[in-house]
Amino acid sequence: MDFRAVAGREPESIEEKRLFRKATLALGYRIFAAQRWGDLGDGHISARDPERPDCFWLLRAGVPFHRARVSQLVLMGPQGELIEGEGPINMAAYYIHHPVLAARPDVVSAAHVHTGWGTPFSAEVRPIEPISQESCLFYEDHVIFDDEEVQVQDVEGGRRIAEALGDKRAAVLRNHGLLTAASRVDETVGSFVHLERVVEVQMKAKKAKPISRESALYAKADLVRINTPRIGFWNLVASHIEDPESVLEEA
Repeated sequence: MDFRAVAGREPESIEEKRLFRKATLALGYRIFAAQRWGDLGDGHISARDPERPDCFWLLRAGVPFHRARVSQLVLMGPQGELIEGEGPINMAAYYIHHPVLAARPDVVSAAHVHTGWGTPFSAEVRPIEPISQESCLFYEDHVIFDDEEVQVQDVEGGRRIAEALGDKRAAVLRNHGLLTAASRVDETVGSFVHLERVVEVQMKAKKAKPISRESALYAKADLVRINTPRIGFWNLVASHIEDPESVLEEA
């Protein structure tokens, strides 16, 4: 697969869409690994299946993120059943991702992983302020999930997250970390990496002076226009993954 050729567009056929989403999903896990996230198995990224929109792909539990391959992805059904692939399954991923994807037909992918800055930021239960260029991307486009359920153990917990997320790009899950969602896997993962860096800045800048709403929205419009998260994703692939097509190899 020529990733450079399809990165800027969505493939047309169902088969091409599925392969591109699965390959991008595997690359997303490897990007998380490159940031040193998920080495405890504490994270997940989803990709809605283009033919069965009530089902989604994710990495089989127990596979190190840096070794993620398309052949190690599993397809989860709407009742939490394994449709394709071999287990074990990360049920916490199902409990979170199924309700989010069900509530948002516009969303193809969601991402959540425990990070060095996102988790402590979430414990402070405060919104993201427009104090940096990247933070404007999330201006008026994120929510705080102010709930004490840090160990999501059923679909109802995921539904509450989905209800809080609404139509926004991201959620700060109280005492739990960050979550992003978008219409493409590369945009979801790119948004997550940007969000982690945004909250790092906010945690470090103790006396930051936010810019005005007008200026924040002006900056946001341009960041959205050029799709900064998607650009960031493919830059991360180029920087950290020597052979992107290795995700297509059999495990």
